[in-house]
This record gives sequence, C-alpha cells and structure tokens, in this order.
Amino acid sequence: MAKAKSQKSLDKWTKQKWTTASGKPSTQGPKATSEVYAPAAKIKSLKSTPAGRKKLAAANRKKREATAKGKQHASHGLHKKKKKAAKKRKK
Repeated sequence: MAKAKSQKSLDKWTKQKWTTASGKPSTQGPKATSEVYAPAAKIKSLKSTPAGRKKLAAANRKKREATAKGKQHASHGLHKKKKKAAKKRKK
C-alpha cells in the first residue's frame, strides 16, 4: 500500500539532520542554549547572509523568552506553517 502524502512528509522530516545554530543542546543539561532547532541546511542558509543571521537571532530571542515563561513551544517564524483554508461565509 502506498503512503499518504502526510506520511511521506513525515518520513522526509525525520530523515533531516536537526540542530541548533551553535550545535549545542537547546534544552537539556547545564550547557543548554535555548536556541531553536531547525534542519541543518536551513541553519546553514540563514547563517550565510546578514538578513538570515538577524532572522535567526530574532527566532532565538523569541525561543528564549518563551522558555523563560515556562512554555515548551515558541512561535518564532522559522518553520513553515500550513495555511488554514479560509472559511467562506454564506450571504
């Protein structure tokens, strides 16, 4: 049986190498940095341009603020989000 589109996406997602910009752990241990995790290729492309470094720094700042507030997840804008279909109103 063939895999559904969502299952193929999950397979691709799990095969990617995920890391932080510094390569250090984000949330565990005494050397935790509270940085965002992203695919290594995404981190590399962001670090290659001044605008990308700004975006990465802003994301890390938002992640650290959320972590300090005790939140597990932070909406930092680096990851692609699915757009919800706009609901059509009947008139």
